Amino acid sequence: MTNPAFGTFFLPGPTEVRPEILQAMTRPMIAHRGKAFEQLFARLQAGLKRVFLTERPILVSSSSATGLMEASVRCAPEGVVLALVNGAFSERYAQIARACGRDTDVYEVPLGATLDLDEVGRRLAAKRYAAVTVVHSETSTGVLTDVRAVTALARRHGTLCLVDSVTGLAGSEMRFDAWDMDFVLTGSQKALALPPGLAFGVASAEYMKQAPKSPARGLYFDLVEFEQFAVKNQTPNTPALPLLYALDAQLEALAAEGIERRWARHSAMAERTWAWAESLGEGFGVLAPAGARSLTVTAVTLPGGLKGGAVTEAMLRRGFVVGGGYGKLKDRTFRIGHMGDHTPETLARCLTACGEALAELGAAVG
Repeated sequence: MTNPAFGTFFLPGPTEVRPEILQAMTRPMIAHRGKAFEQLFARLQAGLKRVFLTERPILVSSSSATGLMEASVRCAPEGVVLALVNGAFSERYAQIARACGRDTDVYEVPLGATLDLDEVGRRLAAKRYAAVTVVHSETSTGVLTDVRAVTALARRHGTLCLVDSVTGLAGSEMRFDAWDMDFVLTGSQKALALPPGLAFGVASAEYMKQAPKSPARGLYFDLVEFEQFAVKNQTPNTPALPLLYALDAQLEALAAEGIERRWARHSAMAERTWAWAESLGEGFGVLAPAGARSLTVTAVTLPGGLKGGAVTEAMLRRGFVVGGGYGKLKDRTFRIGHMGDHTPETLARCLTACGEALAELGAAVG
């Protein structure tokens, strides 16, 4: 296998990882109950707090983000869950709630559409809910939801708001403490530009105050235990130590860049992608509506006769990886992940290759 140069992998996750971050994973093993690990974990806590913009303990799980999605439901108060669904991954949150034995009501909008916050408010006013689940950046459609507003609505009605920010955090503005959030989770392999296998979450003091009363917290994903160990700079279970080494190296780079400059870089890449997609001609465009677009992933719509799989294959022939359409959008979109450690310059090369691929396919179709 060959190792392509950095700047060719634009999947919406996992995202491209810099060689020096991969190299950090080769550090020697250490005892995860020893002082050296506690010093490492303390650094990770400090760095992650700067990413989440919180003073709360960071909950670190050696799992995919799905693990903390399940944990957030299991440790939430007993009662009915309202799932806000605007794509495949928000639907997954609803499925997780049902799998955890929760009665779950769903408010669903068409793919590519935004949630009507007035309707969310009406539903919260009409029925008592224990928790609301919502996705910040819907990876399947590229729609960005105003989770600050959703949280405020939930709080107004005495409901906790559980936020999946897997392709949001570190690429889009998120201020956990200032926005008075309840629970936010993310995964390592998206805008943090790390290998897959870690998930990070933050829970408010209010959320954690009621969590011990939840009878179905389970064991491995018991957030009460996660927080008890986190404040001691430890993890309740054996951690994925090489991935923590990678996180340690990446957090140093994030601190040097600064979280607001990182948001600005992602915004610049997103705007360049939207302008490019909208310049392609009839039938092409951005699936998500203006004003509600993810800064980390764009679903590009395709004209009839052209399918997402053909685009991804044409891009592979040019040495680039982009994402196909997801789920029901498989044929009529393809997705560009413009996040992590990519820059407007690396993105420009990808978009040039995309333009060449589409021109070739257009000629073949037409």
